[in-house]
Amino acid sequence: MKHIFKITSVLAAISAIWISLLQTSIVPPSYTWLLPIYLVVALGCYGLFMVGIGLMFFPTCPQEAVLLQQDIVEAKEFLSNNGVDVASD
Repeated sequence: MKHIFKITSVLAAISAIWISLLQTSIVPPSYTWLLPIYLVVALGCYGLFMVGIGLMFFPTCPQEAVLLQQDIVEAKEFLSNNGVDVASD
């Protein structure tokens, strides 16, 4: 629930800045109307960047790999005991 409040407050702040830029003549109106598009593009670039960083530093979990291999062995034994052919080619 905390993330909803954070996202809502960020969107409210961005909307307030955008409306204030529309009301004042600091930025020309032709550029001000493009700001939401720039925001969407910037968020897309940020998202792609974060996915790339996450893939570059993907954590390895050797303990979990060992537990997964044990679970696979147990499942194969269980299925073999119940008459299911689990031979891997």
